[in-house]
Amino acid sequence: MKAAVLHELGKAPRFEQFAEPTGGKDEAVVRVRAASLKAVDRQLASGSHYASPRELPVVCGTDGVGELEDGTRVFFGGPRRPYGAMAERTVAPRAFCFPVPAGIDDDSAAALPNPGVSAWLSLTHRAKLAAGETVLILGATGVTGQLAVQIAKRLGAKRVIGAGRNERVLGRLRELGADATIQLEQPGESLKEAFAREAGDAGFDAIIDYVWGRPTETLLAAITKSEFAVVTKETRLVQVGESAGAAIALPAAVLRSTALTILGTAGIPSHGGDTLARSLGGCHATGNDEGGARGTADRDRAGCARGNRTGVATPGRIRAQDRHYSMSESGLRDWS
Repeated sequence: MKAAVLHELGKAPRFEQFAEPTGGKDEAVVRVRAASLKAVDRQLASGSHYASPRELPVVCGTDGVGELEDGTRVFFGGPRRPYGAMAERTVAPRAFCFPVPAGIDDDSAAALPNPGVSAWLSLTHRAKLAAGETVLILGATGVTGQLAVQIAKRLGAKRVIGAGRNERVLGRLRELGADATIQLEQPGESLKEAFAREAGDAGFDAIIDYVWGRPTETLLAAITKSEFAVVTKETRLVQVGESAGAAIALPAAVLRSTALTILGTAGIPSHGGDTLARSLGGCHATGNDEGGARGTADRDRAGCARGNRTGVATPGRIRAQDRHYSMSESGLRDWS
């Protein structure tokens, strides 16, 4: 079969023949119709992700949309290595194959779930967002951040603050449900004041952090108390991404003066199939909202979110920005 095959970390995959997959116990062979090209796919292929492959060659791609042997159209994730989503066929756990509603086209169905499920799980499974709470989305101008803004509102957040660097996308976050926005590319002291102003006396209940690095350090400085205070609530910070830096300095005073809990996304939850199915259903419901997540998925595929370009690959093409790339040697060189 034809596939995007990675032979060396840090190099572009090659368009070439690869052995056909066969399904094992509790696995399904999927005929791929579309596979999304995301930041995590590039990180895995570059060797910079903690889950980058250790044995090569492998087929690239972590999820997509395809057909099972009985014709059922599904979103699938977690292909068994060395197989991946960017091929004519792949093999994945049946527990990670979910029916796709008829009203969603292949490209949208491939582009929406990864960022959408990530945002949904971060807000519900990790932050345990409750109706009436205040949420800060750090990195709200990326595709996943935009979806997190919408999902937080759908889950009943009283107030959602979106912080990001892309000025154009910041300008339209209010259309997606944000009550306030913060420009991250400003001097440290003014950024700290902006965080403190939006936190107010009540503070943030949940923070979903896609950026880490300096913006997170500035945020933590803004919420650090300078005196003994009565603790009225816990702030749950969920660390999801590192687009602004892989490390932060964490003064002890931050944790001792503030009821702050820092959580990781922690991979796939236990009883993952049921949890992912609920999350995927919620994302599809959000995706059917007029002008909502479906529009964000369209912009995702069109590469409108700064620093978070995503394309859609099918067995014959890769789409990035507003073009289709043939899944050929020259096209795959452009995927980074």
